[in-house]
Amino acid sequence: MGKTMRINTPVHASVIDQLDVRDRVLLSGTILTGRDAALPRLLKMEEKGELSPLGIDLQGAVIFHSAVSDAGLGPTSSNKEGIENSIIPLAKLGVRIHLGKGELSANTIRGLAEHASLYAVIPPVSALIRSCVERTERLLFPELGMEAIYKIEVKDLPILIAASKGFSVYD
Repeated sequence: MGKTMRINTPVHASVIDQLDVRDRVLLSGTILTGRDAALPRLLKMEEKGELSPLGIDLQGAVIFHSAVSDAGLGPTSSNKEGIENSIIPLAKLGVRIHLGKGELSANTIRGLAEHASLYAVIPPVSALIRSCVERTERLLFPELGMEAIYKIEVKDLPILIAASKGFSVYD
């Protein structure tokens, strides 16, 4: 295993430069959630300039590929088409960390490196994740239920860097 760091959101590009594959991070602050139905819609809203008036800033953001329910939080597969296809465009917009599970394509990993962004996996243990969540708020697309875009406040959420600087833990 690599080094362990504590970081807070929003995440600056200089922090991303310090992280390598297999580093462990305790993440605190505000993160957004979204899955394959919501993330492409989020991108369309950003293209139309509709996020800023709502107070949603993607610069330095962290997006967790998850739904939010009373049962807890858990990562979904980040290599689903709707999710993976949103990763590079979101990185271009300033999203610094993408949280999920599963292997990403080499093209996506290169795209992350080009935009000072990285991919991290999270232990797939809903109870552990839930214990790190301090507050949740549904922001967009309420008709998607638990798959809507949520803002969640976390403290010491354990994540593992899985792709950084063009390298992947899956290599």
